[in-house]
Amino acid sequence: MKDRIKRIMEEQHMSQQVFADFIGLSPATLSSIFTGRTRPTLNVVEAIKNKLPSINTDWLLMGHGNMYLTPLSEGSEVTQQSSTEQMLDFDQPVSDYPGASSSQSVRNTPPENIPKVLKIVDKEPRKVTEIRVYYDDQTYETFVPMKTK
Repeated sequence: MKDRIKRIMEEQHMSQQVFADFIGLSPATLSSIFTGRTRPTLNVVEAIKNKLPSINTDWLLMGHGNMYLTPLSEGSEVTQQSSTEQMLDFDQPVSDYPGASSSQSVRNTPPENIPKVLKIVDKEPRKVTEIRVYYDDQTYETFVPMKTK
């Protein structure tokens, strides 16, 4: 199954880091699957299926059938996308996309939506009282900060 996950990643032209972020897994989890330390769980399968609904679950789990639910015809150029994704035309202004408006831009964020940072301190900050440096010859030095008035 790890080979099929790797094939999906390669088909999407993504690095291991990008693919892990894309499906919502930690890169360490994906790495441990690829190295064989752990086996993929159903959560991994579900994460892939949620982001790439055209992937055939039987193929992913067992290796049976085609990689995609709808077979791709030869010679046709198809970009795999989830139903909620849309291809961007970088020559087209953002405002031309359906649902996009300049009122939704970051510049037009109303001030009431800006989070306020509140820090509550209910105890005094800690202070360094001693620093010890251990050496490889089994000796150490102790440093004590000077007292301030």
